Amino acid sequence: MKNRITSLIGLILFIIQSRAQNKIEEFDGDKLLERIEILSSDKFEGRKTGEKGNDSARAYIIQQFKSLNVKGLNGKYEHPFTLDTGSCKLNANNILVEIKGAEFPEKYVVISAHHDHLGVSGKNIYNGADDDASGVSALFSFAEYLTNNPPKHSVILAAFDAEELGLRGAKNFVETFDNSKIVLNINMDMISRSSKDELYVVGSRYNNVLKKVVDDFKNPTSSKLLEGHDGSDDKQDWTLASDHGPFHKAKIPFLYFGNEDHAAYHAPTDVFEDITPQFYKNSVKIILSIFEAVDASSIILN
Repeated sequence: MKNRITSLIGLILFIIQSRAQNKIEEFDGDKLLERIEILSSDKFEGRKTGEKGNDSARAYIIQQFKSLNVKGLNGKYEHPFTLDTGSCKLNANNILVEIKGAEFPEKYVVISAHHDHLGVSGKNIYNGADDDASGVSALFSFAEYLTNNPPKHSVILAAFDAEELGLRGAKNFVETFDNSKIVLNINMDMISRSSKDELYVVGSRYNNVLKKVVDDFKNPTSSKLLEGHDGSDDKQDWTLASDHGPFHKAKIPFLYFGNEDHAAYHAPTDVFEDITPQFYKNSVKIILSIFEAVDASSIILN
C-alpha cells in the first residue's frame, strides 16, 4: 500500500509539473535585463544599508511594484527595522508585497532576494549586478507573471535589506511574521552570471517531496539545473549562506537558487556588462517553472 501511495504521488507530481511547465508564458526578458541594468547602475551607489543609495534603490523597487499593480503587504511596501552593527545602529527596510492565493489565501510562499549590497569604497562602486540585483529584478518578473496567472497559495515577494550584514532582513521577517502560515521559501541570490551555464538549487535534500519535485523536474531551458552545495558533497555548503538561512533555522522548507562564485563576487567588477543574459533569462524561467509545479500541488504544501 505504501509503495502504491508513493507511486500515485509521483504520478500526480509528474502530471502537475508537465502542466505547469507548459503553462509558463514568456515573461518580458528585455524588461528583466533593463531592470537589472538600472538597479546595478552607479546611480544607486552600491545600495549599502543605511546609505542614500539604498534609499534611492528602494524607491525604484517600490515604483516598479506599483507599476505592476502589486500591493504592499498589509498595505505597506516598506517594513522598517533597526539593526546594531556593534559600532552603530542602522535603519533598514524590507520591501514586501503580496499576491493573494486563489485557493489557499492564508498559506504563503515567500519568494525572496536581497536589495542591499556593499556600497562605495574609495573610488570603487560595488554595483552588485549578480549579487543581488539579479534576484530583485527576477522578483519583478514573478510579479509580472503572477498578476496574470494567479497562484493557488498567497505569495509574498520579499526584497530583503541587510543580507550583507548577517542576513538581518530575512531574520527580522522570520521573527515577526506568523511562521505557521509560511509553507515554503524560494530564495534567489546570484542567478545572472555563469560561464558554465549552471544554476544550483539547494534545499531539496531537507524535504522529501521537494526532493522529488527537483529530481523529476523537466527543464524547459538549455541551462543546467544542478543539486549540490548542500552539505552532501565536497563543495561549499550553501545551506545557511543567504536569506534562506533563517527560514531553514525556523524549520520552514526552502529552495535556494544561485550560481557558483565568480571572480567578480564582492568585487567592483560585479557589473551588468558581465552578466550572461541568456543564462539569466533561463534561470528565471527555471525558477518560475518550479514554483508553478510546487504551487499547483496541495500535496506538497498543505
